[in-house]
Amino acid sequence: MTRINAQSPRAHTASTIILELQSYFVHSLNELTRTLGSNKPFVAVEWFRDEGRHGGGVRYESADEQLFNRGSVNYSQVHYDDDPIKKLSSATAISTIIHPANPLASSMHMHISWTEMRDGSGYWRLMADLNPSNPNPQETQSFENMLREASQTYYDEGSTEGNRYFYIPALGRHRGVSHFYLENFKSGDEIADTSFASSFGTKVIDTYITILGDALKKHQEIDDAARRKQLEYHTLYLLQVLTLDRGTTSGLLIHNQNDIGIMGSLPSHVDKILLQSWVGKLKGVQNDLLQDIVDTLGEGEVVLVDEKMKAGLANIVRQHYQLHPDAIALQASGETIPTTVNNHR
Repeated sequence: MTRINAQSPRAHTASTIILELQSYFVHSLNELTRTLGSNKPFVAVEWFRDEGRHGGGVRYESADEQLFNRGSVNYSQVHYDDDPIKKLSSATAISTIIHPANPLASSMHMHISWTEMRDGSGYWRLMADLNPSNPNPQETQSFENMLREASQTYYDEGSTEGNRYFYIPALGRHRGVSHFYLENFKSGDEIADTSFASSFGTKVIDTYITILGDALKKHQEIDDAARRKQLEYHTLYLLQVLTLDRGTTSGLLIHNQNDIGIMGSLPSHVDKILLQSWVGKLKGVQNDLLQDIVDTLGEGEVVLVDEKMKAGLANIVRQHYQLHPDAIALQASGETIPTTVNNHR
């Protein structure tokens, strides 16, 4: 099969930039792990939307389980060049999550995408957040300083929206310690906006590689308390992704041809007992969703989230919102709520 790219010049420009960011990040991760003695680089996995007719993507997955709990750097481009009825012309994105195996090394999530509508309008989405299970104030400050420098006049808006989006009301806390989110971003200067998206992504990558490298070289001895905090945080991460994250839900509702890739952000293990203790704290039917998630995890306290489990969880989330479409309103949002699912109709 062959992935057919979007025909739009602006989609082509976005694809070029986002593929460069993906290549740069994967190369940086591989170089870092090589200095740590690993000979297992990230592995490419390709997927196709409608056998490539409407695009698809490629993700790079971590192969060294000694260094990474889970790691995924995803590129995708979906388009409807042959279907003028669709509201959406194309969507091009990099979405990445790195979960180090070392509990004293922070996880990081970044998403940068270009959405182009049939009427010719378009906008960027930019997200970045640092997610430590054992927070380090110096790392938090370093990441926050980078966000301030990288976003400049957009920092206040992005920081406010990020803190709003990654808040978990049921638990009264955030997912992570430093957050940035710009939705429907367009200044009116397309060239400047494209340059901003590229520069922002590069600075996020550079700063995280430095943070990750320093942590992995420094923290060689890990105690049980740190590992326990990591398991608890990974459980919270799964809760947020599966019950609040609009990007995950939208991807699952639009199609089922990349479920494993969409679920690439999930950590390898979660605490089922802890997750069960949160049932009853969510709003309305979201408690039903959480209970279904817990039941899908099967037996035991510490549960492995392998590919089979990811596929099962993807189906649970998809079926829930097909049955309760209004429940999407209970998910996380910034001031502007994206119409991602409707765009594909």
